[in-house]
Amino acid sequence: MKKAPSPLVSLLPIVVLVILLFATIRVFGSDALNGGSQVSLLTTTAICILIGMAFYKIPWKDYELAITNNVAGVTTAIIILLIIGALSGIWMISGVVPTLIYYGMQIIHPSFFLTSTCIICVLISVMTGSSWTTIATIGIALMGIGKAQGFEEGWIAGAIISGAYFGDKVSPLSETTILAASVTDTPLFRHIRYMMITTVPSLIITLIIFTVAGLSHDASNTQHIAEVAAALNEKFHITPWLLIIPIATGILIARKVPSIITLFLSTLLAGIFALIFQPDLLREISGAAISNFDSLFKGLMMTIYGKTSLQTDNAVLTDLIATRGMSGMMNTIWLILCAMCFGGAMTASGMLGSITSLFVRFMKKTVSVVSATVCSGLFLNLATADQYISIILTGNMFRDIYAKKGYESCLLSRTTEDSVTVTSVLIPWNTCGMTQATILSVPTLVYLPYCFFNIISPLMSIAVAAIGYKIVKRP
Repeated sequence: MKKAPSPLVSLLPIVVLVILLFATIRVFGSDALNGGSQVSLLTTTAICILIGMAFYKIPWKDYELAITNNVAGVTTAIIILLIIGALSGIWMISGVVPTLIYYGMQIIHPSFFLTSTCIICVLISVMTGSSWTTIATIGIALMGIGKAQGFEEGWIAGAIISGAYFGDKVSPLSETTILAASVTDTPLFRHIRYMMITTVPSLIITLIIFTVAGLSHDASNTQHIAEVAAALNEKFHITPWLLIIPIATGILIARKVPSIITLFLSTLLAGIFALIFQPDLLREISGAAISNFDSLFKGLMMTIYGKTSLQTDNAVLTDLIATRGMSGMMNTIWLILCAMCFGGAMTASGMLGSITSLFVRFMKKTVSVVSATVCSGLFLNLATADQYISIILTGNMFRDIYAKKGYESCLLSRTTEDSVTVTSVLIPWNTCGMTQATILSVPTLVYLPYCFFNIISPLMSIAVAAIGYKIVKRP
């Protein structure tokens, strides 16, 4: 029997990874995901393999098999991510997202600004699956509106981030949602439905807090709202007919149609609506002088696979309607592949099992199992400074433990999201924390106390586990 590495030795690659990621993020900032984090992961993978082969005589074939199996396990997720890239681009250019924003903005009232801000960001992030896009676009506009109405920047940023990360957590279009489901071998829509048990109460409490805070504040300026709404209406053909697409997508999800089929059909329908309602935009994207079959086809294809940028008189709107397409998902896919290599090396070397064994002694009841998972997810967010890596490591570390104790995989996937996805933005040196602080021009520690949804979610996960609500153990 092969000698397993001690927990101290097993932690060595993690320590190296933390140091490399810290240096990478310090140098590259929010651009760390463009390659720096991936190189750090591969370097750490090499160190892990070197230790295992040199000191524990673990053959290369074991590593190769583990890495291959890990990569094979996320192939579906990669396909979904590519389709999501296409979907996010075509939903924007077809006018679906602008229509949702336009109608969503009509509900903003000064007294309910914080609540409305949170709800708008919820809607946009659910429909786009991206907290970063939501915050970098409409979030900036809402910051300007809130400041004009006299709200403190911490409150505004907290409302924006709370809403945006709700969608990042539960949207079937979200990279983190797909990744958490994939790593834990949980069907995507089952994962989402199970998350609602902790996520909806967290959001309700958050909205109550923002409502009370908004009602106690005197604000009256709605000029910025009107400007953004007018700019949207001028650039896009805004019509309620475009709401058919998210409604149809919701019906497909409710009927439990496989996620790849759902996303593909939604993309196809949005493409048809883009040809009907936004032909001028497709022509503009193609760069053609006249609108004909060639220009429309070219514009549609470019929207699906590549980046698009439409010029408007409103700077906020110009940023809002910029899309990345399928090509915008490549850095994420690259990161996932590198993280899978690292996870495979840690598994094959026995290091992951050695670290996991440290948690087993503290995990007796359901609440202790969930609490240990929450604490581990938060620790990995602090240590690795990246939510994707933390999701993968948390899922891999606890997957076997949950299986041995008879818990369904959806409990692990939910707890992982409750502890990792929503807390990443609260850490100043995490890629999410740095990015959102930069975009909103609000320091992380300033908005942190007001990100109620992000703070409540991991606590709610532990509370539900303590109650035992809908937690089923296999015999």
